[in-house]
Amino acid sequence: MSTTLITRRKFLRATILGAPVMAFGCAPVFTANKQRKRPNILLITVDDMNWDSPGCFGGKTPDITPNIDRLTSDGMRFHYAHITIAVCQPCRSVLMTGRYPHRNGAEGFEPINTNVPTLQEKLHEAGYLNGILGKARHLAPADKFKWDLVKNPGELGWGRDPQLYYKFARSFFRQAASEGRPFFLMANSHDPHRPFHGSKQEQNRFAKAVKDIPKPSRVYRRDEIQVPGFLPDLPEIRTETAQYYSSVRRCDDTVGAVTRALRESGQAKNTLTMFLSDNGMALPFSKTNCYLHSTRTPWIVSWPGKVKPGSVDKRHFISALDFMPTVLDAAGSAQPKGMDGFSFLPVLFGQKQAGRDKVFTQFHQTSARKRYPMRCVQNHRFGYIFNPWSDGERVFKNESQSGLTFKAMQAAAETNPKVAARVRIFQYRVVEEFYDFANDADALHNLIDDPKYKKDIEMMRKELLEWMKRTNDTALEALRKHKSPEALKKFMAEQDTKAGRRQPKRKVRKNARREQTSS
Repeated sequence: MSTTLITRRKFLRATILGAPVMAFGCAPVFTANKQRKRPNILLITVDDMNWDSPGCFGGKTPDITPNIDRLTSDGMRFHYAHITIAVCQPCRSVLMTGRYPHRNGAEGFEPINTNVPTLQEKLHEAGYLNGILGKARHLAPADKFKWDLVKNPGELGWGRDPQLYYKFARSFFRQAASEGRPFFLMANSHDPHRPFHGSKQEQNRFAKAVKDIPKPSRVYRRDEIQVPGFLPDLPEIRTETAQYYSSVRRCDDTVGAVTRALRESGQAKNTLTMFLSDNGMALPFSKTNCYLHSTRTPWIVSWPGKVKPGSVDKRHFISALDFMPTVLDAAGSAQPKGMDGFSFLPVLFGQKQAGRDKVFTQFHQTSARKRYPMRCVQNHRFGYIFNPWSDGERVFKNESQSGLTFKAMQAAAETNPKVAARVRIFQYRVVEEFYDFANDADALHNLIDDPKYKKDIEMMRKELLEWMKRTNDTALEALRKHKSPEALKKFMAEQDTKAGRRQPKRKVRKNARREQTSS
């Protein structure tokens, strides 16, 4: 019997069983056939939750996420999972296109390019019922996303109401069952995004409806929480961090509400559930940056009978780019050309997969249309960050500075040199940063000038250059000429023009570029 015939028989048997197969010269894929029932897809996203906040990811706040922890016990937790860009709309656009922001058109808060295929279009073609709860405006243009159900909160705070998520999810699951269609539901919690529970920001924003916003099932005191290691432990910071964790708990209440609706629907056994956060917490050195705490996300995958319960993957990097190809693979749908990510379904089935030893992340602009381009490559140990905007003059401003934390840091900086150094590096950065993230996850020690790491720095800078060239990144020439202030100035002038902003005149701060954090 020929080898070809044996291979064909194995292929047919695997196809009939609906098992992963190895195509000729390709990575394993989940092969579709018309008889196999397509799985339902439930994606739960949370807004601005740090990767290490849930208890199952090492969170030390007591009893903080019982519902998220339950998801982990039912499925697989990824140790090296990252979103691609640490800000809401661009991150979600990556999830639904499988492309980097500079390749799908949504670098900031703008629509994707109309010629880019979306996950919802492909699922719609496959007969899926598509629904979204919350954050619908952060996927644009609307006609590219083929929603059958849209429940988009206004400014009255229902995006923080677990019972409404339960109500809408239950109704959606019933509709899918009655129509005999597989479903894709994207349930987006607005917690723990600012305004945090119990804060003045919350009272000011929801002044007319604050009584209607549910309280978390548990509210945390300042002495019950741990201040993130990348921030100084000051009284005001401890207060705001406690407010953040109370919002994390209410977010967990929402996760529990959605998963309860799924269990009660009777469709959980045929549902692939994924949970992740769109970026890190809205505090300095996390959201809208390229640090480890900016893009690392608490990614959980549950799929009864397919994914081993209670499993942990500590080998493979997965990223937001991989979400769309993985879902299409699971659904047995064709993969559109042009995606930058690839399916990690083999990893879910306990297999090793090549090409998952690093991740590339980026940042472009804030919601206020201020450009602070950053590029980063991380592997299992190190992280290299390129900040072409850092010139000793341009001041970094983002949403994380609006609450108690950054104001407390600025006040403490007047008398505390270590805090002053943290404030300076946050506001002005340096062109290059290099961290041993395996031993310094909080990015407190920039090793860019340490001769001990010269070869590692050169290797990762080269990897980033090659990635930029491969993906047609506009910052390629800036990195090639990163030691030229003139080249970086030219690049930033182009960036400001792209954002529709003029370069403001600033007072030069000597030596600001080389200022680094002190330990």
